[in-house]
Amino acid sequence: MRVLIVDDDAGLRQSLALLLQEAGYEAVGEGDPEQALGRAGAESFDLILCDVKMPKMDGVTFLRRYRTDGGQALLIMMSAYGSEDSALAAMREGAYDYLHKPFRPDEVTMTLRKAEEREKLRREVEVLRTTMGAAAASDLVVCESRAMREVLELASRVAQHGTTVLITGESGTGKEVLARAVHRMSPRSERSFVAINCAAIPQHLLESELFGHTRGSFTGATADRPGLFELAHEGTLLLDEVGDLPLELQAKLLRVLEEGEVRRVGGREPRKVDVRVLAATAKELEQAVEAGEFRADLFYRLNVVRLHLPPLRERPEDVPALLTHFAGQAAGRLGHPVSVTPAALAMLTHHPWPGNVRELRNAVERAAVLGGGGPLEPGDFGLGNGNGHGNGNGAGPAGIRRDAGTLDLKSQVEAVERQAILKALEASGGNRRQAASLLGISLRTLFYKMRRLPVH
Repeated sequence: MRVLIVDDDAGLRQSLALLLQEAGYEAVGEGDPEQALGRAGAESFDLILCDVKMPKMDGVTFLRRYRTDGGQALLIMMSAYGSEDSALAAMREGAYDYLHKPFRPDEVTMTLRKAEEREKLRREVEVLRTTMGAAAASDLVVCESRAMREVLELASRVAQHGTTVLITGESGTGKEVLARAVHRMSPRSERSFVAINCAAIPQHLLESELFGHTRGSFTGATADRPGLFELAHEGTLLLDEVGDLPLELQAKLLRVLEEGEVRRVGGREPRKVDVRVLAATAKELEQAVEAGEFRADLFYRLNVVRLHLPPLRERPEDVPALLTHFAGQAAGRLGHPVSVTPAALAMLTHHPWPGNVRELRNAVERAAVLGGGGPLEPGDFGLGNGNGHGNGNGAGPAGIRRDAGTLDLKSQVEAVERQAILKALEASGGNRRQAASLLGISLRTLFYKMRRLPVH
């Protein structure tokens, strides 16, 4: 482990470095706190030993600045007689422990060993949380496409931090589902997840919903009531359709995000809140900013990290997995198996789904309720192409016969996709860009499918 020693006493730095090197640590020293901060930011250290009393900067100030700069190493303070109060103040600010000067060699190494064990345990917990969180997220976000897997991978990384996240995508793409996955993967996963649709609540009630109100602040306010920010304290708050927030509330939301405190409607005293905010919108917020409908400063504050959900029509390889998932849910509710014929699978895969995942879910639910009890046919889904693109001989797309029975969904859709790609390549004379255009997918998606299926 690497250790940085910060002390203005050159002799102490040298003796400590020798002691720690003999104990198996890689130790370096800095006498100037400013230079030490710069080095701590530029290099990787596991532990920092810092003197409490230094001429240019005290240890508490060093600790605060180091943490503000994003430093993650454990800090152990060193205090001479009479400076214990400063050492304790540093511990209240987040220091791990402190050592009294003068100290014995075994006391130093024992303290570092304990800190090393704690850091090792912390890292193991983080790895376990990330691993379990990623698995939990995959339970929520059903996908097979590379595009969605990339979104999930970014979501798993940003979930570990308190960063504000803006989730964008068309209506029905699953923005709230992704927000729940971010919460589940985060250190706040055991706390509350609270969601509010900013477009669904009348403007005159929205401020009270978000920030709470005091008794008598308006007609009907018969008692003090906390808002959603207070209810989500130490947890996560999702502001769905944040683009529909009135301008006046946008200013108040920005103040909450900047100051970490809310003031109830009719109240005077601010209340501290610790909330991780996620925002979601189907609107193009950049355009709303240009039109003066959305505050630029709030947009920049929300758009720290953006997770964009592509529409379902751009990731048809997700349809079989989603279909299986929704069919399983419907079967559980209805008490009987729900399956589809290959022709229905092919039709559903090639449907444009303007309502995205939500439309697919509702279509499966409707077909499962109204279907005749057997495998669902194309006409059971009410999508306007009940014949399933049939050719009059009982075959659906790519020659799959409607009487072929229920086969594995994934293999069936792969067969349909492979033949569609082959036909597009044949029609375009082997021009892959033109073939992608004929198929209505991006060139990148075409390359991915050709490698996965494979197509030569």
